[in-house]
Amino acid sequence: MNKTAKTAFTLLLLTTGVMAQADQQTAMMSGCLGCHKADAKLVGPSFQDIAKKYAGQEGIVDTLANTVKAGSPGGKWGETAMPPSPAPMENIKKVVAWMLTH
Repeated sequence: MNKTAKTAFTLLLLTTGVMAQADQQTAMMSGCLGCHKADAKLVGPSFQDIAKKYAGQEGIVDTLANTVKAGSPGGKWGETAMPPSPAPMENIKKVVAWMLTH
């Protein structure tokens, strides 16, 4: 790999890490982590379980973001309802896309 390619690859890795950290921060600030954990059920399902359930589904970021925004009465993951999120849709989509990488 030449020097330019190595530099580009390093920048890609750094940028991706920063974006993932920023989206985790957005999840924390939006209250998501009060009910969800990355790798274990808390009040709601883990991000890993959600990612597995919806893996490869076309348009799933928009679908899940709309569910997060509107809230859910329960039944998809158990009896506990998910309250609607007051976060801006842009932030919700970032968090959902980040969550689906788990």
